[in-house]
Amino acid sequence: MDKMTALTIFVAAADHGSFSRAAEQLGKTPSAVTKAVAHLESELGVRLFERTTRRMALTEAGARYLEGARQALMHLQRVTEEVQQLQHELRGTLRITAPPSFGPAFLNQVCCRFLREHPQVRLDVNLNDANEDLIDGGYDLSLRDGPTDQPELIAQPLIENRVVLCASPAYLARNDEAITLDSYARHDWLLLRHPLINRGHWWIEQDGQTIRVRQPTPRLLSDNFDFLLACLLDGQGLQFVPTWAAAPYLSRGELVEVMPEYWRSVSGFGPWVHVLYLPHRRNTRKVQAFIALLHEQLRGQGLE
Repeated sequence: MDKMTALTIFVAAADHGSFSRAAEQLGKTPSAVTKAVAHLESELGVRLFERTTRRMALTEAGARYLEGARQALMHLQRVTEEVQQLQHELRGTLRITAPPSFGPAFLNQVCCRFLREHPQVRLDVNLNDANEDLIDGGYDLSLRDGPTDQPELIAQPLIENRVVLCASPAYLARNDEAITLDSYARHDWLLLRHPLINRGHWWIEQDGQTIRVRQPTPRLLSDNFDFLLACLLDGQGLQFVPTWAAAPYLSRGELVEVMPEYWRSVSGFGPWVHVLYLPHRRNTRKVQAFIALLHEQLRGQGLE
């Protein structure tokens, strides 16, 4: 039996915990799965699974072999893609995960342009705040503005993650009182609730010194950034907005930056938005092409 086919069957059997479920997923018969695993066990001279009438589990040797089998299959997939792409246009599927707020800010435009320029590529885009694992989720790349403490990933800085204080022209027209350090607490505030953000105070720069100011009681508090942004555009108050999200609204005059001498600061989520990917995806042309379009879009918006 072909070695790579046997490895694929072995990995599927380990993932599903069942020969019959692996056979169903691969479109093979259970006897073919049994034969493939037996072939590997005979070749290695060890048992890969402990099997009883009630359960099946990897042996210690099987667990070690599974790790190597996964790496071998991933390497073969990468090399196959690279060889195919030497003579053909980009093709296949590119899986991406990112926070929902990146969509309207810049990711929508990048994805649509990528689809136009590479008609043989399918995009699978998962927008969520869950910070999903690239390996477990099977993603090619991830965009995140949170901590990047996973040593097995390459974290490439994409754009600075700074926030600016914004209001809509409608809110400013409706509220005559100037927004100063003495009066800011009397204004309506839209605040994001998140464990990484301090809810008691803010730090600002004044005359070259960093000072602490009390966080006001919010008129509207939510754990959803896009909901708050919609209310901000509707004129419901003041909100801190990342520059990458505020840029298109500021350029169209739908938002106005307030007190830039005080409130421009690094986001509580960290100083950078990163694009993350696994080392073996570094030279994949689909990943390279998508990252290049990301940079081009962000430069066009004045964010790089």
